[in-house]
Amino acid sequence: MLATALLLLLAVPAWLGTGTGAPAPRELRVGIVTFLSGPAAAPFGIPARNAAELLVEALNAGRVPAPYTQRGVAGVPVRAIYVDEAGGAEKQVAEFRRLVLDERVDLVIGYISSADCLAVAPVAEELRALLVMFDCGTNQIFEERAYRYVFRTHGHQILDSVGAARYILRLRPNLATIAGINQNYAWGQDSWSAFRDAVLKLKPGVRVVTEQFPRLFAGEYSAEISALQAQRPEVVHTSFWGGDLESFLIQSLPRGLYSQSTLVLTTGDTVLPRLGRDMPPGVVVGARGPHGALAPNTGLNRWFKNAYTERFQVRPVYPAYHLAQAVLGVKTAYERAQARSGGWPTREQVIAAFEGITFETPSGPIRMALGRGHQAIEPVAYGVTSRYNAATKEYDLARVIVFPAECVNPPEGMTSAEWIARGFPQARCP
Repeated sequence: MLATALLLLLAVPAWLGTGTGAPAPRELRVGIVTFLSGPAAAPFGIPARNAAELLVEALNAGRVPAPYTQRGVAGVPVRAIYVDEAGGAEKQVAEFRRLVLDERVDLVIGYISSADCLAVAPVAEELRALLVMFDCGTNQIFEERAYRYVFRTHGHQILDSVGAARYILRLRPNLATIAGINQNYAWGQDSWSAFRDAVLKLKPGVRVVTEQFPRLFAGEYSAEISALQAQRPEVVHTSFWGGDLESFLIQSLPRGLYSQSTLVLTTGDTVLPRLGRDMPPGVVVGARGPHGALAPNTGLNRWFKNAYTERFQVRPVYPAYHLAQAVLGVKTAYERAQARSGGWPTREQVIAAFEGITFETPSGPIRMALGRGHQAIEPVAYGVTSRYNAATKEYDLARVIVFPAECVNPPEGMTSAEWIARGFPQARCP
């Protein structure tokens, strides 16, 4: 009998863990990595940390609305351990190892910089440590290799770039010339290539008059602005983010670039509350999904926006929404795995539950539809700054268009470059 029982136990698939009914731990330890210093901190990293603090406290207290009324994660309180993302990819690899091996975290939620995501993802696989990317945008992550322990709970940059291309062609159907100014690393290069190629595929004959690639966090852009003004493109695309975007706008607006060309800011939501009245009209603004000023009017979003604004005296911008998506995705996966296992789930059971799920967020439903169920897709929204609103202390957005996820994301099994080159097969657009 004993030998038979042992044989049956050994025959259980490894992904099922050690069985059901495992006791819950005293806390779920979560490393949260975001910029807490440097030029990306104030517009990006701090809003993300604020969202994490708000959600962790609210979840632990059972104050989050349905469908997240259960306290903590699967009834276990969450303990967040915050790490500064500043310092570069090599430092982040070391910090990730420290979180996993020394701090003994159960998972890591992290990374705004695409360079950091690209560096840390293979290490997560090496350590078999659960990593949930919350903001980095390069599409290379799941298109160039498969991951088991890595998830990303927001859409990659293709939705921003293809959405921007579709939006600007609705705004300017007779568009003839475009230009770009983007940071010289994976995020900037990928974003510009996708936007440029999407515009050229949707409207052949459009000319690219200049492509500018300053280094990341350069901070000074007078030469690039002069080059843009000399070529006089109808549209200037930029995926600048954080301090780089603010510096570019502060330097370019007095020189009248916005009156000569339509500026397309794929991450522009973050500058609306920070620049306030200094933000000019007629600028195309995105939020890397239906976030921030472009978030839907749902009960969950009203709760999140009101709770965040009341606590931090400023509305949440899109990095805060991205962080919320990661936390709520983790909660959904753990609780789904717990329901399946009948006890506290193993890491492998959480992974199995995470793959391919759909979960609710302040930005609407998120589907883990790409990368074998590890990469999220979501809609994207764009609008144009219209008039300054004294009540909100930022510009209102007009001519808002929301493109559904199926319109701006490639299908499973097809790379973004292939999808654009083939003319967006299977895209479903309004």
